[in-house]
Amino acid sequence: MRSPAFDRVPKAPPRLTMLYQAVRPLLFQLDPESAHRATLSGLKLAHAAGLAGLVAKPVARKPVHAMGLEFPNPLGLAAGLDKHAEYVDALATLGFGFLEVGGVTPRPQPGNPRPRVFRLREAEAIINRYGFNSVGIERFTANLRRARYRGILGVNLGKNKDTPLARAAEDYCQSLESIYPHAHFATINVSSPNTPNLRQLQSEEELGPLLARMHARREDLAQKHGRRVALALKIAPDMDDTAIEAVARTAVKERMDAVIATNTTTSRLGVQGLAHAGEEGGLSGGPLRDMSTAVIRKLARALDGAMPIIGVGGIMEAAHARDKLAAGATLLQLYCGLIYRGPEVVADVVNGL
Repeated sequence: MRSPAFDRVPKAPPRLTMLYQAVRPLLFQLDPESAHRATLSGLKLAHAAGLAGLVAKPVARKPVHAMGLEFPNPLGLAAGLDKHAEYVDALATLGFGFLEVGGVTPRPQPGNPRPRVFRLREAEAIINRYGFNSVGIERFTANLRRARYRGILGVNLGKNKDTPLARAAEDYCQSLESIYPHAHFATINVSSPNTPNLRQLQSEEELGPLLARMHARREDLAQKHGRRVALALKIAPDMDDTAIEAVARTAVKERMDAVIATNTTTSRLGVQGLAHAGEEGGLSGGPLRDMSTAVIRKLARALDGAMPIIGVGGIMEAAHARDKLAAGATLLQLYCGLIYRGPEVVADVVNGL
């Protein structure tokens, strides 16, 4: 019988509980990409001054074992918020059970022209077409080396835009080698809608050889470093049942450690008629919620317990997280929840599970 203290939430000290709500209207006057950088820069300054802990609520410890790791709680930060691993230590103060940073590409690339991020406030949604803007793996890894965070860290890996699909495995393997000493898991991102033809790598014919290469490279690196970094596969929500079953079959065959479901969607269901709904890019946030949960449910049936699922897409409160866990997820991630609900969403979700 576990101690009643196991799930006890520490009593919150006097905090700046309304800070984000106070500044959000000002941030929302900025374009989304500028507001994104301003918010993270502010959090980094608060962390440096020892004040970041005043922003977030205390988070209960709710351990989860998955991928050979023990997570202090099941809720992680989704990739895309800290693309260049510049804010790792500051983000760690918000109470996440793990962080995923990136996506990163081997060579630096600017991504798509601005504007490339759009808010759909009525739907608590975001459309982005960043296009894997990246500082490149060398600078990214240098940022990881400087971070003091020692919690569970994942790195999202992508390919350069001008790398042919036939050579995509070279990009993923190169980045895996660079980040290997600093990460607990690496995510093979073949599902971003903003790199031309990238989602073709989700087909069984392309995915099998790619994952086989990644598994072999991981085994070589595990021998070299004396530690094993887990491999996760991130998939799109815009797949039919046959494609989901094929992905599950391939992930099991090539000995992946987890599947992340899902990336952003190209669908515009739920946002028709809203400002910016016609912009190209991937849609995330509230309209993605049910779609990603449906994929988790189908994926869980196809995997039949062979590996954990990390559920992501539209989590704004504990009820949304519970739905994804009930559908078959073991771990969870959020991104848009921070934008629309503020940093306290982390504690609200975890403590409400």
